[in-house]
Amino acid sequence: MAIISIAALASKANQSMKEFFLTMQEFFFFSVRAFVTLPKLRRYWRDFLDQATIAGTDSIPIVLVSSISIGALLAVEVGNLLEDFGAKTMLGRSTALSVIRELGPLLMGLMLSARYGSRNGAELGAMKISEQIDALRAFGTDPIAKLVMPRLAAALIVFIPLTAIADFAGLHSAAWLAEHYHKIDPGIFWNAVFPRLVLKDFVVGFLKAPVFAIIITLVSSFNGFSATGGTAGVGRSTIKGIVVSSGLILIANFYVSKIVLENM
Repeated sequence: MAIISIAALASKANQSMKEFFLTMQEFFFFSVRAFVTLPKLRRYWRDFLDQATIAGTDSIPIVLVSSISIGALLAVEVGNLLEDFGAKTMLGRSTALSVIRELGPLLMGLMLSARYGSRNGAELGAMKISEQIDALRAFGTDPIAKLVMPRLAAALIVFIPLTAIADFAGLHSAAWLAEHYHKIDPGIFWNAVFPRLVLKDFVVGFLKAPVFAIIITLVSSFNGFSATGGTAGVGRSTIKGIVVSSGLILIANFYVSKIVLENM
């Protein structure tokens, strides 16, 4: 019995590995096709503008809420810690590095993974199970060029200004808390920010925006295209897209920071 159980587990593990590598292969070709169709953007400019509005303008409120909250929290917690060491005047420097390098782009990526990624997965999944994607193929339209490429192009463009908005809101909320909670003069706070920021700090933060855009758009769209099993399948594919893209964002956040900081 033990031998049979081990053989069954080995067979199941082997099947799971085959499915995993097959999925990775399909995702690779899906991603390549999405990038190859980017020159067709002019043909689908209306779809691009719609997606830019959804990913950009409509996402500003959630980006502002998250960045303002984390900036205020950093100002309170880091300020309390620095006060114990008599270095409260360095609050501006500490907050700026944290927001611009890491927390600004990371929170923006996670929020958009939940908001924009879930929309992509649900919308494309619903189109898949209702056979609208097959109808596009029947009429000679490339569904990836029509549905995925505009989303990818829009995310690549609008995620950068969204990162700037997140950094701006986070720093100003931190400055407000520093003035009213820690009683730090605004001039002292900002004097610790601007003269000490270097190009490397901005490269680390803003380079993450297009990386996150690629991850969120391609992962959510691929899961939408892979939806099966009716409305329940759409829900599963949407959740899977959010979970996978959020995990990849956390991993990419670490490696982008590591590569840039070590090579600049």
